[in-house]
Amino acid sequence: MQPADTLHSAQERAKFREMKEGTAQDWAIIGSEYRAFAKGLPDRVLDHLRLLDGDFGGFPICRLEHSLQTATRAHRDGRDEPYVVTALLHDIGDTLGSYNHPEVAAAILKPFVSEELHWICQNHGAFQGYYYFHFLGMDQNAREAFRDHPHFEACREFCEKYDQAAFDPEYESEPLEFFEPMVRRVMAKPLASAYAKAMEDEAAA
Repeated sequence: MQPADTLHSAQERAKFREMKEGTAQDWAIIGSEYRAFAKGLPDRVLDHLRLLDGDFGGFPICRLEHSLQTATRAHRDGRDEPYVVTALLHDIGDTLGSYNHPEVAAAILKPFVSEELHWICQNHGAFQGYYYFHFLGMDQNAREAFRDHPHFEACREFCEKYDQAAFDPEYESEPLEFFEPMVRRVMAKPLASAYAKAMEDEAAA
């Protein structure tokens, strides 16, 4: 078996040194690689989620367990798969987005969920703050800035019923393996993505 670096170097690559030199043949190569790489997105997301295992940050349970517990509560409450996957991934940005983790998670989810679910994920930090901001000298009612938004109540409900409630060490969450098929189904095909549409059109041509 060839080493991975040898296999990588043997792959056909675009010839341009600057994008403005690119040709249709170059972009056909890149498009083919893109489609193959995109299929592995659920695996990469799940691998990154596993990085939260054992990361407590002072909380009663680790960040992975919080994610599992949030998703489990949503699932047992009858929420559909996109909602449950949003609940599972809502804090996946904790590792790389220490100052803006909701936006990181929302960016990952955006191509695959409704505008409402994307908004909930992107803004849950301000809504979650209702339960603790005042202990840190912050504005407990920061969420009120969104009061007139059509998804205000949906985000408030997400935090009240699932997110803020998911720190119970005695709660029996479903394991990550339970949610893996849901992640794969939700991420099987983007609902909206300029890149994906362009690559699909190019492949069909």
